[in-house]
Order: sequence, then C-alpha cells, then structure tokens
Amino acid sequence: MNDYRPTKADRFSFGLWTVGWQGVDPFGVATREPMDPAYAVDKLAELGAYGVTFHDDDLIPFGADDTLRANRITSFRKALDNTGLVVPMATTNLFAHPVFKEGALTANDRDVRRFALRKILRNLDLAAELGATTYVLWGGREGSESAAAKDVAAALDRYKEALDLLCAYVREQGYDIRFALEPKPNEPRGDIFLPTIGHAIAFINELDEPDRVGLNPEVGHEQMAGMSVVHGYAQALWHGKLFHIDLNGQNGPRYDQDFRFGNGDVKSAFLLVDLLERGGYDGPRHFDFKPARTEGEDGVWSSARACMRNYLILAEKARAFRADPEVTEALAAARVDQLAVPTLGEGESLADLRAEEFDLAEASARGAGVEHLDQLALEHLYGIR
Repeated sequence: MNDYRPTKADRFSFGLWTVGWQGVDPFGVATREPMDPAYAVDKLAELGAYGVTFHDDDLIPFGADDTLRANRITSFRKALDNTGLVVPMATTNLFAHPVFKEGALTANDRDVRRFALRKILRNLDLAAELGATTYVLWGGREGSESAAAKDVAAALDRYKEALDLLCAYVREQGYDIRFALEPKPNEPRGDIFLPTIGHAIAFINELDEPDRVGLNPEVGHEQMAGMSVVHGYAQALWHGKLFHIDLNGQNGPRYDQDFRFGNGDVKSAFLLVDLLERGGYDGPRHFDFKPARTEGEDGVWSSARACMRNYLILAEKARAFRADPEVTEALAAARVDQLAVPTLGEGESLADLRAEEFDLAEASARGAGVEHLDQLALEHLYGIR
C-alpha cells in the first residue's frame, strides 16, 4: 500500500510564513510563538519537502541592522546547506508595515512607491544569491476602498513602471529570475488591482518585457472571486504564464481561508492535481496555507505533512482516473477528444464549411455524456473504483 511519503523529487515547497504563522487574525492575538527560519528549514526537510520560500521580513525582521541581517542570512544558509533544501522563489512583504496602508507600488504617495521599489531591489539581490528563479509580487495593498481615492489608469501606469524597472534590473544584473504576479480580488483592500488571472494576463501584455513576467495563481484567491481554479490554471498554462503556483484550500467566495491543501473544495483540488500532473506544469508544488489557529506546533507539522500527503493521494487518484477503461469510453462518448480537432480541417475552405449539410434535429438530440463522466471522476475521488 502506498504510504504517500514525499520525496524531494515531488518538488514540494513551503513559505516560511506558512508554518511560521503565529495564528494572529483580525479578532485575536498570536496563539503560537515565533519560529526561527533555520528551524523551519530543518523541520520541513524532515517531512520530505524540497524547497522553502520567503518574504524578506520572514527571514530578516523589518528594520534590522546590518549585523542582525547578516546573522539571519548566515543561519538560513547553513540550514539550507545542511538539509539540501533549495529556495525556488522569494518575494517582498509590501503589505504589513503601516507605511503601505494605502498601497506600495501603486500608492498615491510617491515617496512610498520609491521605498517599496528599494525594498524589492534589496531582496531581489538576496533571492539571486540564494538561487531563486522566480520572484512573486502579490499586490495585497494595491487597490482601494473608495474608487474616488484612486486614479486607476494612473495606478496601472505606476504598476507597469515598477515591473518594467524590475525586469530591466534583473536583466542588467544577469539574474536568472522571472516575476510572477499573484492575483487576488479583495482582502486586505476592499478591491485589489489585477484581481483575477485574466486581469493579470491582460496587464502583462502591456509590459516592456512580457516574457519575463507570468503568474503565481493561488487556489483560494481564484475561488474567492467565484472563478474555476482549474480553468484559471489551465488558461495560464495555455498562455505559457504559469510560472509558479500556490496550493491551499478554500470553501467558495468568502474571506481567504488558507486551509491546508486538499481541504475545502476537494473536487476542484482533485481536478487541479489532474491538470498539473498531465498539463505540462514543471515548477514547484508550493503550499501557501495557514495551520489552524487552534493548533500547537505539533499541529503545524501535521498540517504541513497533510498538504503533501493530500497532493500525493490526489495525484494517484488522478492517474487511476485517466487509466480507467470506462473513463476512456466516457471521454470518447462525451466527445472530449473531438475538441482537439480543428473545426476547419486541413485543405478545407469556408466555402466547404458553408456548403456542408447538417442534421440540426439529430445534433440537438445528442446527449453530451457529461453526467456519467463526472460521476466516474467522483467515484475515483471517493475511492470506490
């Protein structure tokens, strides 16, 4: 029987902010003590993770002097070297400090925008030193509560300016780093710029170096917007823009729940894993979740272990689903394979198309076969096939 133990070949990674979350929420203070980043690296390695990611402030306290900064980096590097964990991605905290309360890269205050850029640049240098190849930008404070307080066109100009400057810097420094935008519709701002995958893709097309910028979609963020996470990730793949992913759990369009992966909308999680495992995504399987506030440290590691275990369970079920002969028949009956066939075949003309006879009544009477196919997916998910 499969014990679903992860290995580094599975490429599971975690943010320091996930296992290190102290349980603070808008209604209560911390329920867990701060966690040393080097200790988090050691524990994640024990669980079978391959990588660890960080915001600048996760690793180095905001405002730290040069000595503390150097000590934190040295300790973190030593833990990476001892465990073999890698840093595939890094990011910048542009949302926690009060200076960013009205925005960072799109703040009305020009001084704040300039400070935000300096903060990113400093951590970009560290990310490059640690071998990160993806740099995520989540615009949690880029937005407004009142449309009267923000010139959206000017804000998008400033967002573009920032990305263009950062892309140019990475290119000039010779860093092997791409940027990944992380969409979210709201929270902590009332409305956040680039709220969905589609908004972000449209924005990327306006940049000076669009090939250097892609997406880091998060399961919960897409579901907060009422979107299909599977369709969203699939479209990002289709555009060649799925640079990185955040996996967690969510129950529909409400606040950002950040459940461990596999919790919440389980059917979407199953079909998302099916997509990732066969759709060409070759990046880390990165978990961005929050261990429940109710838990002590044992619960933190239980939830981290469960994220990886749930992914492996769903991946096995997805493989079984695709290998099932009855599923193969159901896919054919639903004509799923026909969608890959060009509507206008090679050598055909529009004149041929217009001259073709079509039995409207017969075609209208055809069933699509979706219900049976979907039930087979559920039965594989339920574990009875």
